[in-house]
Amino acid sequence: MKILNYLVIIFICINPSVKADSKKTLIDELQRGGKLIFIRHAYAPGSGDPDNFDINDCTTQRNLSDSGRAQSQKIGNFFKKNKITIEKVYSSEWCRCKETASIAFKEYETKNFLNSFFSERFANNRKKQIIDFDKFISTWDKDLNLVFVTHYVVISEILNYTPSSGEIVVSDKSLKVIDTLEIEY
Repeated sequence: MKILNYLVIIFICINPSVKADSKKTLIDELQRGGKLIFIRHAYAPGSGDPDNFDINDCTTQRNLSDSGRAQSQKIGNFFKKNKITIEKVYSSEWCRCKETASIAFKEYETKNFLNSFFSERFANNRKKQIIDFDKFISTWDKDLNLVFVTHYVVISEILNYTPSSGEIVVSDKSLKVIDTLEIEY
């Protein structure tokens, strides 16, 4: 029993450095470039979209809270602090994604293949969006990092991983997840 207690204490003492090493490894990977960086939009309370949702009217959408805006700033600070070069930032056309991209990175371009297909209203778009994403990636200059600010359903479909709000999911060129980083809100 004493040996088990010692092992638990040793594990607890070692664990923070393992996490730090993991974060350092992820930062090194991102600094090398050639990564696809998926970010689920920052915290927007609720789920799905309101019935009166209009893609051109943010007042009809589920939007970022103040915590979500602060989280977006932390996302941008992570990239700046660690001197991670980004070739381009792409966002879903949903306001919560555009606001996350704007706060974190300032400049971005929207792509409809990053739009949510969570609701029944948009579910039929899923297959075409994934095909369009694959076509887009096939023309990517694989030496540079790209950021995609999108929704958990899109990330889940492409990477088979379901992120939290504001979570950064990094993949390689073959869409294999390298690591993830949760940014608190």
